[in-house]
Amino acid sequence: MEEITKIAIFKGKGIRKTLYRNEWWFVVNDVIEALTDSSDPAQYFKRLKLRDTELAKLTDNKGGVQFVPPLML
Repeated sequence: MEEITKIAIFKGKGIRKTLYRNEWWFVVNDVIEALTDSSDPAQYFKRLKLRDTELAKLTDNKGGVQFVPPLML
């Protein structure tokens, strides 16, 4: 299956995305940066995972995301 990778522009910020099995997947740190104007989206996501136990379950011990389910739009 062919994958398509592109950059989406949101509020002037680039958000990396890829089409996989007919679903768009977005880079979490890019989305956080665009929505929050955070200067350190990785740190923002780390703090968010500390507050949300369900979100924390999606990450591995190194802080990387194992998977993120597609967003319902």
